[in-house]
Amino acid sequence: MAMLPLVLHWFFIEWYSGKKSSSALLQHLTALLECSVAALVTLLLSDPVGSLHIRSCAVKKLSDWYTMLYNPSPDYITTVHCTHEAVYPLYTIVFIYYAFCLVLMMLLRPLLVKKIACGLGRSDRFKSIYAALYFFPILTVLQAVGGGLLYYAFPYIILVLSLVTLAVYMSASEVEFFKDLLVRKKRLVVLFSHWLLHAYGIISISKLDKLEQDLPLLALVPAPALFYLMTAKYTEPSRILSEGGNGH
Repeated sequence: MAMLPLVLHWFFIEWYSGKKSSSALLQHLTALLECSVAALVTLLLSDPVGSLHIRSCAVKKLSDWYTMLYNPSPDYITTVHCTHEAVYPLYTIVFIYYAFCLVLMMLLRPLLVKKIACGLGRSDRFKSIYAALYFFPILTVLQAVGGGLLYYAFPYIILVLSLVTLAVYMSASEVEFFKDLLVRKKRLVVLFSHWLLHAYGIISISKLDKLEQDLPLLALVPAPALFYLMTAKYTEPSRILSEGGNGH
């Protein structure tokens, strides 16, 4: 949940910056700075204050995340709202982090975009900021409703989404051969970013309990990209249509 704002910032900056805009890189770096500072401040303000460590209650079951559903009703009529966060601060720390991300974005990004985004129209240059004003409330609701489910399922979600987005990006960018990746440095950056997400998902699932068994799994990180590059030329729509026409 901490990585999602940064990934979405980068996606919308890239989406709205335009191919010829030279401001995208600075906006990417600014988004990284915003999220990094927000994460640092959030950790420093959490218990114990002033430390990068977190003192947290252990998570034993899914219901620990939804204590508000277990408020007692002594007379079966009146509900006593006395429950507290059983997984403190794993549930609320995300909301604090999002608040700092939003504040830092509103302080830094508009000034930067106004100065450097000269290649874009007046209405287009702030669209990545407007997008953040939409996805932050969505992420907040997602954490509030599905925080417990995400706690258990996030490694698998990361793996599936990173595989899907990598395939979509390579297809949209018309990457079919290794040389296509070398044409633009941005494609390599996107590829390596997805590889980091693959590795993070594998490590989160295995937890590296047994290094001699789990570390070799990291060798599978480049496998999806290699499989795509080896099979993309056989699934090109124009080739399939031409072969179908020749068959008839």
